[in-house]
Amino acid sequence: MSEAPAQAYRMTDAVRDRVLRRQGRLHAHDSIKASRSALVVVDMQNYFCAPGFPAEVPASRATVPAINRMASALRMQGGAVVWVQTSARHALNRWGQHHRHMLTEARVQSRLAGLAEDARGFQLFDGLQADPSDLFVPKVMYSAFVEGSSDLHRILRSRGIESLLVAGTATNVCCESTARDAMMLDYRVIMLSDANSAFTLEEHVSSLDNFALFFGDVMSVDDACARLTS
Repeated sequence: MSEAPAQAYRMTDAVRDRVLRRQGRLHAHDSIKASRSALVVVDMQNYFCAPGFPAEVPASRATVPAINRMASALRMQGGAVVWVQTSARHALNRWGQHHRHMLTEARVQSRLAGLAEDARGFQLFDGLQADPSDLFVPKVMYSAFVEGSSDLHRILRSRGIESLLVAGTATNVCCESTARDAMMLDYRVIMLSDANSAFTLEEHVSSLDNFALFFGDVMSVDDACARLTS
């Protein structure tokens, strides 16, 4: 079986026109100050990326080179890289309604076992080039910023981070949830179009269009790297 290709994204003229009417330019970030920025990589774990796992997003594997490229470029200029990993720890206490009413019992048990922090499903997917200097933050719910999900907001604020570059999977689930909540907490946010992936191309494109219309920037890794400043 061939690997799923990267999910291409091109902003339509209609979306572009609405973004320009709202903010007068296509991207709010003319430059990205690395020392005040963090790459937040969401859920690039075996449970969501590796073949055969219950929540596998096949296109996620094609984003690995782009994620690595963005992480390396940001580190080199003094920025932070954060690997956010979904954990089943305390999931039934903090997010019990979801598990009781929106998942089958078999899916609940699979999720709890597969995302236990000592399980292979919790581990980062092979090929991702994490560095010992990076931050590793477990989260419980879709958004890393909702209360009770993780310590990400406290960690970033303690480092003076103002801008976030969001990558990972799935674009329209945990990535968009995290990015939207970050914007509402007054971060400036960029969704990296070729470093995100969804279950379908349609979901990927729709999520990025919606984010560009209302919440923040959408750009490729190459565009983001070109805007980096020390």
